[in-house]
Amino acid sequence: MRLDRFLSKRPDFNRQQVRQLLLAGRVAVDGQTERDGLREINGFNRIELDGQQLQAGEPARYLMLHKPAGVVSATHDPQHRTVLDLLPEAAREGLHIAGRLDGNTTGLLLLTNDGQWSRRLTLPGSKLPKVYHVETAEPIGAEYVETFARGIYFAFENLTTLPARLELLGSHSARLTLVEGRYHQVKRMFGHFRNRVTRLHRESIGPIFLDAALQAGEYRPLTTAEIACAQEKLAAQCVTA
Repeated sequence: MRLDRFLSKRPDFNRQQVRQLLLAGRVAVDGQTERDGLREINGFNRIELDGQQLQAGEPARYLMLHKPAGVVSATHDPQHRTVLDLLPEAAREGLHIAGRLDGNTTGLLLLTNDGQWSRRLTLPGSKLPKVYHVETAEPIGAEYVETFARGIYFAFENLTTLPARLELLGSHSARLTLVEGRYHQVKRMFGHFRNRVTRLHRESIGPIFLDAALQAGEYRPLTTAEIACAQEKLAAQCVTA
């Protein structure tokens, strides 16, 4: 929402008064004088008029969680344990998931109360790389690499997957980098070769890597650097744990 619209919604100001308040430098956003009524604000910004608080500003929260198998990526489920159930009850308020994982998939999961941040992370146009460690029932042949790089046709959606990078790690294991997140995409891509995925673990999303110190089911807040890197999508300039 624009700052001038936020102020105009208050019963004690009309549009002309809002313009005058801004021009006079009487409005502050997060402690800084703000004269631009077009400034975009949200529920995380602290808004003040003449030093009096109009909006306290909810603290933005960003967490990484090491998702274990058997836990569903949902905020509520009447039948299954959810990833939010892994957090203390007081820490769950307002959080949602940025980029889900299947129930039996493990690894990096991001939780936040910042809807704009999570949308930027998960929109198809962002093309943030997601890296997975994959283990399969049958051997992974060299021909997989070229096929994944070319893209695989999914008849159900009538589309071809975007190019993906496959790095062979062993006869039955590989590291896969995707820039999209289709329904059961990794399993379906290996299913093209009739090869069943036996273990799937997400290692990173863009510049954010799963902290090796986190055991399955554990979580921690993202660092300031991790948040900034994800926002700007400048992985090459980021230093992560």
